Amino acid sequence: MSVKVEVQGLELHGHHGVGEDERREGQTFAFDVELDVSDAALSDRIEDGVDYRDAVAIVRRVSDGTQFRLLEALAAAVADAIAAELPVERVRVRVRKPDVHLGAPVEHTAATVERP
Repeated sequence: MSVKVEVQGLELHGHHGVGEDERREGQTFAFDVELDVSDAALSDRIEDGVDYRDAVAIVRRVSDGTQFRLLEALAAAVADAIAAELPVERVRVRVRKPDVHLGAPVEHTAATVERP
C-alpha cells in the first residue's frame, strides 16, 4: 500500500516550445505532480515522507535549466529527476500549456509522464 501526495497547478514561467519566439519570450506552464510514497509517511514525521518543497524545487530546477521543444520531454525530465532524487514509489507529472494557439480555441495542451 502507498500514500498519494500531490502538488497541483504549480505555475512557472518557462522558455519551452517548438517556436523560437516561445523559447525566447517564455510563457506560463502549469505542473501537476503526483507522488506515491511509502506508508511510513503516515507517521506524521516529515523525515518519513516527502517534503513538497523539495518536489517543487526539482520542478523549478529542471524547467529553468533546459529549454524543451516538447511538453513530453519536459514532463519526462521532471519525472526522471523526481524519481532519482526523492524516496517515491511512483511519480506522475503532467505539464499543461495554457497559452496555446492551434487555430481553434482550446483550454490548454498537456503531456503526462509516469515513472515507477
